Amino acid sequence: MQTSDTFSGLVCTETGDEYDADVTGKSEAGAPLDPTYDLDRVEWDTETLAARPFDSMWRYRELLPFSDPVTANEGATPLVEASALGEETGVGSLLIKDEGRNPTGTFLDRGFSLAATAAREADAEVVAHASPGNGAQSAASYAGLVDVRSYGFVPSRTPFPNKAMVNVHGGQMKVVGGRYPAALSALHEKLKSDWYTLQEFDNPYRHDGAKTIAYEIAERLDWTVPDWVVVPVATGELVYGVYKGFRDLSDLGLVDDIPRLVAAQSVGCSPIATAWEAGNDETEAWNHPDTIVGELEIPDPKGGSLALRAIEESDGAAVTVGDDDALQSAVTAAQTAGVEVGAAGGVALAAAWDHSDEFEDDDTVVVVNTESGTKNADILRSHLMGQGI
Repeated sequence: MQTSDTFSGLVCTETGDEYDADVTGKSEAGAPLDPTYDLDRVEWDTETLAARPFDSMWRYRELLPFSDPVTANEGATPLVEASALGEETGVGSLLIKDEGRNPTGTFLDRGFSLAATAAREADAEVVAHASPGNGAQSAASYAGLVDVRSYGFVPSRTPFPNKAMVNVHGGQMKVVGGRYPAALSALHEKLKSDWYTLQEFDNPYRHDGAKTIAYEIAERLDWTVPDWVVVPVATGELVYGVYKGFRDLSDLGLVDDIPRLVAAQSVGCSPIATAWEAGNDETEAWNHPDTIVGELEIPDPKGGSLALRAIEESDGAAVTVGDDDALQSAVTAAQTAGVEVGAAGGVALAAAWDHSDEFEDDDTVVVVNTESGTKNADILRSHLMGQGI
């Protein structure tokens, strides 16, 4: 693979053993692989970065694995001041990192830019993965940029906009009855041709896209870090990626600290939060997932142990919220901050309010909205109709 000059290779997240750049799947120890970099060769300072256009995550190219990326200008999303929400939460400043502004309306575009580049470098002819919905749309878009066949396996409950846009982007969509685990099983049972995996953590590069969210937050705050960052958690790739990004900046001396991370999950599917509360360092599969927030209904997250590590090492927390609170939070953000927050982002906002007793009056809190509200518009509207609106 043609990698960037600073890329060192992949390492096992349990043992630290090194692997070649083209390896996919778990390590020999059964753990996810993680891209690593030679930080001594990253010659960043605030003036160098300020001179670059704020137009995509590739402005941070020295800490990304590929020198010739597949990109649709993902990243460079706004950090929106939500004053009314901050006052209600009782903090000095509450900001929403609006990942709904990405090319296909989700933070996953950052990771699929890397995953599609890896597929191209591996000369893949077919790429595939299973997804609750947003990932299938994003993967189809980036696969189209490298002209490879793309298969997205999604559960039948996937919102129609995702299903439609998979085909619009030229991808092949396979709808599977049941929930996300059924789609994941169908991928491995029914796709007979050889394929290159785009699955989170099986493809070791996706979560490295998420770390650029941390870079952007810190830069937009003049190279300080917020006191807290609240993220909705599904597979674990987002919370671990954001933690890794802040750790990079700390190791480079660009920031003085790492913010405390709050991992937000739905009550109806919370394997990471449950493991955290029990003091475990591994998650157990959730037997009966049941939440209207389909993007977070991942009962057996591949990055569960890494998510727990990120929470612990940032002195953070894990919080669960109900579906109604999540939807109401998304609606409130739309009506008071002008941000079209998706249902998953609503989980993070509701978690910020539920966790507000832990915040100080002068704290800065960043809540990550992972998706555009237009992806869940019918769910949000139904919530209002249930209130007689």
